[in-house]
Amino acid sequence: MSDAPSGPPRLVVGVSGGSGIPYALDILRALRGLDVETHLVVSSGAKRVMSAEGGPQLADLTALASVVHDDRDLAAAVASGSYRTGGMLIVPCSAGTLAKVAHGFADNLISRAAHVTLKERRPLVLVVREDPMPRPMLQNMLAAHDAGATVMSASPGFYHAPESLGELLGFVTARVLDQFGLNAPGFRRWREDEA
Repeated sequence: MSDAPSGPPRLVVGVSGGSGIPYALDILRALRGLDVETHLVVSSGAKRVMSAEGGPQLADLTALASVVHDDRDLAAAVASGSYRTGGMLIVPCSAGTLAKVAHGFADNLISRAAHVTLKERRPLVLVVREDPMPRPMLQNMLAAHDAGATVMSASPGFYHAPESLGELLGFVTARVLDQFGLNAPGFRRWREDEA
């Protein structure tokens, strides 16, 4: 996270309107435990998903964030490249948000902050959770990748013999944090005990 200011690392965390809000909650918990300054942006679509799914709610996410920004505020600090961060992640990343990122359409703070992250050549991780993936979505994933983003699926591994939902979420959290050079505590890596 070389572009981050001195002091604690700083990441932007976008939560868009795809199913999978528990991933965002788990990542925010991990980042808080690692003393990472988090700038949270939650889309209106994500708020609707929270209401429909009945899992983690907005208050659960905002309680873990260092700073919370309104997704409509295109003048927020994270909308500018001069505001230094160590990068951004969008989890879950909806198909609509993916399309905006892939094609540089910045009509809300999540897509604007993602655009800024790419133009400043900072790490941008998009965690998609939609299946099956139609051709336009696959093309958007490739376009986002070609623009500099890392596209990940919210697909946990099973080689660590998970025994709970928390361990499945933790697997994805650890892989996302790896993209920023951060280590999730307690994560068992493939054959790590053989090294």
